Amino acid sequence: MDILTPQHVDRAAELLSDGHLIAVPTARWYMLCARADKPLAVEAIFRAKKRPADKPLLLVLDTPARAKQLFQLTDDARALMNGLWPGDLALRLPWRPGHGVPTGIGAPALVSCPEGVLGHLVQTGGAPLAASAVSISPPHASPVDHPALTGADVATFNTRTFAGIAAVIDDGICPLAQHMTIVDCPVDAAARIHRHGTVHPRAIDAAITNAAVEGDRHVA
Repeated sequence: MDILTPQHVDRAAELLSDGHLIAVPTARWYMLCARADKPLAVEAIFRAKKRPADKPLLLVLDTPARAKQLFQLTDDARALMNGLWPGDLALRLPWRPGHGVPTGIGAPALVSCPEGVLGHLVQTGGAPLAASAVSISPPHASPVDHPALTGADVATFNTRTFAGIAAVIDDGICPLAQHMTIVDCPVDAAARIHRHGTVHPRAIDAAITNAAVEGDRHVA
């Protein structure tokens, strides 16, 4: 496994394009990433994590504009994207009719547009990524199996699981060690928090409320 720095994002993007797995730091923990259009690489994430096939991966986008191309977006979804992307917020979004669902990604899809190294990487590669924490998934995880917070943790995971990670972008310690917040955005109902995490509920409410106020101002 190669050790890269955040200055080597171009090299990491090349490895992803060639169908390899890359471990990428976030403020929460290291993420195991593959190009979403590389089915064999996506399947390798499931094998390495012992992840159940019915537990889809996160779809990582380069820009909010790509979400508008792929998904049906309500006013609430647009407000959350405009107010809190890029960031640590994931939205559960329904696909546009007729759009094929990539291997390992759900319907609705769990979608993020991150900042930091992961955001830079997906923007550099120009294609969505499939991602999940560098860790064994329940129910196979033991009490001592936690998401990787350091490059050394990634190396240990890679050795234990024979994951075949081509490289890790080592940016030190991931300080938060928390899940990202997930908001469900169905087409026929108001947005609601699906899982609490790093983005506070008040921030969710503020993004939606501020958008509604701005809309009323434009109408007036």
